[in-house]
Amino acid sequence: MTRTRQADWGVFLALAIGAIAMVGPFIWLVSTSLKPMSEQFDMTLLPQAPTLGNYARLFEIMPFHLMIFNSLKISLISTLGQLLTCSMAAFIFAVVRFPGRNTLFVLLLLTLMVPAQVTIIPQFIIFKTLGLYGTQAPLYIPSFLGGAFGTFLMRQYFQTIPLELAEAARIDGASLSRIFFTIYLPLAKPALAAFAIIAFMFSWNDLFSALIYLPSDVDKTTLTVGLALFQTQYSGHWTLMMAASVISIAPIVIVFFLAQKQFISGIAMSGLK
Repeated sequence: MTRTRQADWGVFLALAIGAIAMVGPFIWLVSTSLKPMSEQFDMTLLPQAPTLGNYARLFEIMPFHLMIFNSLKISLISTLGQLLTCSMAAFIFAVVRFPGRNTLFVLLLLTLMVPAQVTIIPQFIIFKTLGLYGTQAPLYIPSFLGGAFGTFLMRQYFQTIPLELAEAARIDGASLSRIFFTIYLPLAKPALAAFAIIAFMFSWNDLFSALIYLPSDVDKTTLTVGLALFQTQYSGHWTLMMAASVISIAPIVIVFFLAQKQFISGIAMSGLK
């Protein structure tokens, strides 16, 4: 066996071990959620009598259907806002030349170093003054104000598009908005898909903001808050907890597999590592 083939087998073995380490906990999670209560402490991986009763009981204990709907609505609105505002800002930074463009972009990137906990108090005061405390609006309104990470990701992709396309369109009399919507956005579908998955996942898993603005109303709050409340009440019921966990991660897994090719292509072409 040549050294090259030995190296290939070594890499394959390392990847296989890594895959097992990553998939193993997920398999245990799903398996436990299908076990009856009497088998929750069994050491067997596969349930002896699989049942979906844990999932049915979840919706009897708490209104998980409402919390799933709330999380889905907020995540979709937030993702839409991020895609729109970040792509528009990225287009300006990548195509339009104006004094101080690079300096302004660096200042924007510096905001990535500011923890969210630093800005939560002034944001809370603003939303409280506007009478939006206790509503879902504070969870998605900030998404329509742009973001440094999304702007950086989309700008990196827009810079791979030949600038001659925009210059030719300008010569033909096209406005910047028309160039953005008819040329750059259609060409940026892979990057948009990648950023959409990241933005959706971040909004779906957001517990911090939901705890602050929707702390007690179960009918309005998100699934992450519901899971936190459920954990405090049923911490010893592992089968129910695992079923709730499966429900919480299922939408993210589905979204990722539906846009897997676009996600990988968008990340690769944007230059992120």
